[in-house]
Amino acid sequence: MANKVIYAMFDDDHTLLNAAEVLREKQVSVKDVFSPFPIHGLDPIIGIKRTRLAIAAFMYGLAGLSLATLGIWYFMISDWPMNIGGKPSMDWYQNLPSFIPVTFEFTVLCAAHGMAITYFLRNLTLPGMPARNPDPRTTDDKFVMEIHTGRNAMDEEGIVNLLKENGSIELNTKEING
Repeated sequence: MANKVIYAMFDDDHTLLNAAEVLREKQVSVKDVFSPFPIHGLDPIIGIKRTRLAIAAFMYGLAGLSLATLGIWYFMISDWPMNIGGKPSMDWYQNLPSFIPVTFEFTVLCAAHGMAITYFLRNLTLPGMPARNPDPRTTDDKFVMEIHTGRNAMDEEGIVNLLKENGSIELNTKEING
């Protein structure tokens, strides 16, 4: 039996959400959904786990905070102390209030860049990588659900009929290797 991928297109996000719930009730697993905007409540229905990107952002922020603190101490206290506005420059803690904006900005910079790079690496969407979007209309106003038949107990005809009954406006089937 050849494994196939079924792409079901929908024109409304609520219709897709209802179809995904029906498929879950019938023990049909959905591999992915392509949509022009996030569909709230879809992740637990199709079995996507909560992201750990926030934990990574916190770690990148801590790294940024540490680098900013170390850099400020080295540049302003150890390497080349300067008398700016009559403030003493012999101890880091005496100048701490004036270093807060720089420290905050560098923390945000490291967290944002680290999250963006992690997101691109995790989703394999770096520049130059081929897109995995099955239909360009999903960037405008259509929604596509991807279902692999090899993972489900229900056969291809049953899945197709279930999708047609639940509001799919277009169905495409493609054979895959493995």
